[in-house]
Amino acid sequence: MELAGLLGATGTGSLVGLSIIVFLVIIALAIFFTFVPVTLWISALAAGVRVSIFTLIGMRLRRVIPSRVVNPLIKAHKAGLDVQINQLESHYLAGGNVDRVVNALIAAHRANIALTFERAAAIDLAGRDVLEAVQMSVNPKVIETPFIAGVAMNGIEVKAKARITVRANIDRLVGGAGEDTVVARVGEGIVSTIGSSVDHAKVLENPDMISQTVLAKGLDSGTAFEILSIDIADVDIGKNIGAELQTEQAVADKNIAQAKAEERRAMAVANEQEMKAKTQEMRAKVVEAESEVPLAMAEALRDGNIGIMDYMNYKNIQADTGMRDSISKVGLEHTDED
Repeated sequence: MELAGLLGATGTGSLVGLSIIVFLVIIALAIFFTFVPVTLWISALAAGVRVSIFTLIGMRLRRVIPSRVVNPLIKAHKAGLDVQINQLESHYLAGGNVDRVVNALIAAHRANIALTFERAAAIDLAGRDVLEAVQMSVNPKVIETPFIAGVAMNGIEVKAKARITVRANIDRLVGGAGEDTVVARVGEGIVSTIGSSVDHAKVLENPDMISQTVLAKGLDSGTAFEILSIDIADVDIGKNIGAELQTEQAVADKNIAQAKAEERRAMAVANEQEMKAKTQEMRAKVVEAESEVPLAMAEALRDGNIGIMDYMNYKNIQADTGMRDSISKVGLEHTDED
């Protein structure tokens, strides 16, 4: 019985130890396969791409996701491109999109467009979509402008909408201006062409003169595109700017004339008030002078220069003059009534 118990205890201890060993092995294998991308290494070998397992481990140590580099490498190898894994890894570490660069290289290779990996990587790091640029080189893009208004020499506003067919210039993608610059330059050309037209009817009769004139100016210089054609999609008549300007000028001239007339009227009113003030001032002086007459006569009487009869004659003359004034005023009133 003691021997059987001892054997049972020993068997139980062995099973626990074996279970612990198996558990530790599983954890170790999980850590190993997580850190070492064995499946990715096998996929690369199956595709004919020789990648060392230590290279993949080094990518893990450099914090590079191996699949982001190895899968584009497999794709490039299958497409017949000569791309090294170090190039892809360095582009990934620089913050580029490795998959998009490889897709652009494959598209350029299929379209017989000369595009090196360095050029594609530089375009991608510059913030431009290199794959879209390659696709635009094969299939040109049409940019439609909004209605652009210009005024002909006769004062009529003409609105035109253009469609610009452009093709990406891969050599000028780095440092070249974008679509907004092309639209702005074409708009400036449309405005200048319409503005140089003597009559708006000529623009309506021959809208292609706008596209020919604008296209001849070489507006794609310094841009990332090559302008293939500029087609006028729509032409419309706007406002009569010349008539509106003349109307506004006439209203302004009228306001200026009214202001000057009001100024002259105000000056006349002020002058009239000034003359009235002067009249009142003169009347005051007359009244003041007349007030001195009785004083002078009284002094003359005291001094004996005039007699009492002279004074009486003076009063009679005043009374007679007053009577004559009254009669003349009555005659004037009857004349007004008739």
